[in-house]
Amino acid sequence: MAHRPRKRAYSQNARVYWQDLPDKRVLGFAGYKVGMTHVAYVDDTESPTKGQEIVSPATIIEVPPIMVYGVRCYRGNNSVGDILSTDKKVLGLAGFGENPSAKQKGERAKIDDATVDDARLLVFAMPAKTKMGKKHIEKMELGVGGKDGKEKLEFCKSFIGKELRISEVFKNGEHIDVVSVSIGKGWQGAVKRFGISIQRRKATGKRRHVGTLGQWHPAYVLYTVPQAGQTGYHQRTEMNKRILKMGQKPEEINPSAGFAGYGFVRNDYVVLKGSVPGPVKRLVKLRLAVRSAPGGKEPQVSYIATR
Repeated sequence: MAHRPRKRAYSQNARVYWQDLPDKRVLGFAGYKVGMTHVAYVDDTESPTKGQEIVSPATIIEVPPIMVYGVRCYRGNNSVGDILSTDKKVLGLAGFGENPSAKQKGERAKIDDATVDDARLLVFAMPAKTKMGKKHIEKMELGVGGKDGKEKLEFCKSFIGKELRISEVFKNGEHIDVVSVSIGKGWQGAVKRFGISIQRRKATGKRRHVGTLGQWHPAYVLYTVPQAGQTGYHQRTEMNKRILKMGQKPEEINPSAGFAGYGFVRNDYVVLKGSVPGPVKRLVKLRLAVRSAPGGKEPQVSYIATR
């Protein structure tokens, strides 16, 4: 049921569920998928290869700094207003008019009188810093942790008008969840879309279709019957991706000819164990893992392939 309806995602800027955490910290970040490579590191799990050097596929995500232009306050599940930056340059980049101060003052007064249950950072990613072809900013909210709404609000205010880097949010060895929109494959049949068996040649004259459309009663086709339709370009969340390495020197990972379909990494980067949904250049949101994961120690990475 979590994978239905299998229709095209509403936006590449995926929706994210933010957990409640008592620790005072930012819970997420955003970047752009660069491509895959393989990494050699010392296995520190309880597997039979513990203590040995192993090789694993890994995904590289470029994470340029993101700009914090305000704070959104919530009471219950409803927004009670925003506190925006007073820097006109930041607000201009965020797409606000030349003089948003009147609106800003009104929302500040409204928030002061309200009891704030939750607060989130209003940020925008700047893909133009990557030089990959995307130019327009991408706005989003980032959840924060804290004991109560007041603590969260004060913590958020300390970031307004500043750039946020990934090293201020995560650390090496942590497990995170990735939220992205998968690669679109267009309209596909039931075999590719749902993995049903191909019928034998003499079955009904058709081979790549489902054997039955359902029962006689109720006499209609249920939505659960595998049929042709949109495949891919769905929002997906993958849990517990381990951060193998974060760095600020792109030359450590850039191949001599750049990454296929992407080019060269020019900003901070993060290397995640395993694969990540979506094609290269796709916006990927990173969130502190909502399910507990073992480990957390910084991995000993000995080699990152650059060929």
